[in-house]
Amino acid sequence: MHKRIIIVGRGGSGKDFLRKKLADKNFKYAVSYTTRPAREGEIEGVDYFFITKARAKQMIENGEFFECIEFNGWLYGTSIDQWLQKDGEMVYIMTPTGLSHVNEEDRKECFVIYTNPAAEIIKERLAQRNMPGDSLERRIDADTKDFENFSNYDIQITNPDF
Repeated sequence: MHKRIIIVGRGGSGKDFLRKKLADKNFKYAVSYTTRPAREGEIEGVDYFFITKARAKQMIENGEFFECIEFNGWLYGTSIDQWLQKDGEMVYIMTPTGLSHVNEEDRKECFVIYTNPAAEIIKERLAQRNMPGDSLERRIDADTKDFENFSNYDIQITNPDF
């Protein structure tokens, strides 16, 4: 039985949509930490824990993160407490780099879902998104680099209307 579901996908690929669908089925979301600004409609403690770079650096120094990566100049991370959560099946959202921190033994207890609709769909979705401090081109370029040769998943969803 998988104890952790990890959703991996480019910006605009449907990760949050899938996370919310799983929450409707009583899966618990492990809220990530980030130093990026909140987007319109995002709620502190529900979508992310929005922290300062200074707080993130302090958490890194204190060894509080299971995984922490820099993406587009912002830090994103999962705390050790979140990773070790044993209260039901947990849902995590990670990047390929974040997923690379999962050791072989823990990976056996994970089910990784790669949301991967066509590039045109992603571009269309990102163009509609208000991304403070970021641009469409920069996000697409960063995702292209981050997902190059990505194959560490159990199932891939390419249907944009899942």
